Amino acid sequence: MSAAYRPRRSVLYMPGSNERALEKAKTIPCDGLILDLEDAVAPDAKPRARENVCAAAGSGEYGRRELTIRVNGIGTQWHDADLEAACAASPDGIVVPKVNTPKEVRRLAAALERYGAPDRTRLWAMIETPEAILKADKIARADERLACFVIGTNDLVKELQAQHVPGRAPLLPALAQTLLAARRAGIAILDGVYNNVQDVDGFAAECQQGREFGFDGKTLIHPGQVEPCNAAFSPSVAEVEEAEGIVAAWRDGQGSGVVTVNGKMIERLHVDIAERVLAIHAAVAN
Repeated sequence: MSAAYRPRRSVLYMPGSNERALEKAKTIPCDGLILDLEDAVAPDAKPRARENVCAAAGSGEYGRRELTIRVNGIGTQWHDADLEAACAASPDGIVVPKVNTPKEVRRLAAALERYGAPDRTRLWAMIETPEAILKADKIARADERLACFVIGTNDLVKELQAQHVPGRAPLLPALAQTLLAARRAGIAILDGVYNNVQDVDGFAAECQQGREFGFDGKTLIHPGQVEPCNAAFSPSVAEVEEAEGIVAAWRDGQGSGVVTVNGKMIERLHVDIAERVLAIHAAVAN
């Protein structure tokens, strides 16, 4: 894994219309923030929210947190103004809801260029409709500006006419398909939100499921979800120790092709996995 790896274990939505929440976000130990202009903001509050989040993005007061702005969707009356203002604010990313086609990705990337967004401002596409799921592979590879998929599980459940159930069985095919697309394209992918902020056990189980699937992290709706999410998507002490042992044994074997660690045969692919674990551990420990 590259030394430039950036943790995205916990990415918290914050309503752009709530100035107190934007101030509080400066102290929350999440890896990233999505300053929201869409669902969390009433129509009459959207212009003021736009001013708030753009000021926040340009403030330099959020430390190492990855700072993104979620604009209103393509075709809405606010989209163009949101996009232009967000580009001028130069956040780390611009999150666009309901991206359904590779053509939309290319148009969004062209708009970022047109509005003067710096290269560091990447595009994050929300995948939350059946059309997007079925086109995920092409969407993921549509433009180099695209850096991340954000799975909109609430909208997807609605679109599928499914139900929210423990274990998320109705969503598993869609989650797997988007993960395959993201990994093929080499972009990040974030799991959807967990709605019941009081259900600690259910949230922990869904974080564990997301990590086992291969998500980079999870989007969150409450600050209280941040620390358990960080823990779930961080390597455990045992995982770090095992990874260190694998890498050390491989080096001691001087590239012999196969070594044995604790009775297990280790090949180059296992070393790659171990090095990724250690890179994540180093990134989140600092």
